[in-house]
Amino acid sequence: MLGCKNVTGFKLYFLLHHLIFNVCFFLDLSGKMFTFPEATNTAHVRITTSRQELSAVTVCLRFLTDLRRGYSIFSLATPSSANDLLIFKLENGVTEFIIRNKLAEFVGQEYGLNVWHSICTTWDSASGLGQVWFDGNPSSRKLISSGTNIKGSILIVLGQEQDSHGGAFDTNQCFVGMMSDVHMWDYTLSPCEIQNYMSDLSFTPGNVLNWKALDFQIKGRVLTEDKQKAGL
Repeated sequence: MLGCKNVTGFKLYFLLHHLIFNVCFFLDLSGKMFTFPEATNTAHVRITTSRQELSAVTVCLRFLTDLRRGYSIFSLATPSSANDLLIFKLENGVTEFIIRNKLAEFVGQEYGLNVWHSICTTWDSASGLGQVWFDGNPSSRKLISSGTNIKGSILIVLGQEQDSHGGAFDTNQCFVGMMSDVHMWDYTLSPCEIQNYMSDLSFTPGNVLNWKALDFQIKGRVLTEDKQKAGL
């Protein structure tokens, strides 16, 4: 009987270790959040998609942090471009939105620490225009990149910024805090749908990434916890 207990304990230890450090899921994450509890250059969430080309895109998610430095919110890379789509928050609250390695800065959006924020970004290759919605308020529309699509083996990372396809992470750019409700569409979402997302009302789930059916892999110390709803 003692031997059986030891085997059971070993299996439990192995399972917990696997859950913390190298986990693949395809789950409904409704009511859940990812918690990134410490600054590292390793811990992150990888999200996979079968899409190999995007001519337009909308990304929406919610996050809470007390970071005063810059950090990555959403990083999409292909083998030919580490910054095919990057949403990066600067220390002064400015949002950098990068498409195909071309940058636009969005300013004047009210930002606070230890507060849940909702952000949506839209971009269309035909017009080249990008926009950032923050806590229900739209930015001005700005030219970022036009004429070429995001194309290749798409790898999406939460918690780190990719300086190469799937790697070259920097601790000083990592995200520390909580993140939830990640969705991505292969078209620009209408203002009405974005407002529904922002207000946590009924909206069409992402057809590229869907928080209710997410294919992801945890690397390092990232926790999946019940979402703390205050402020959402």
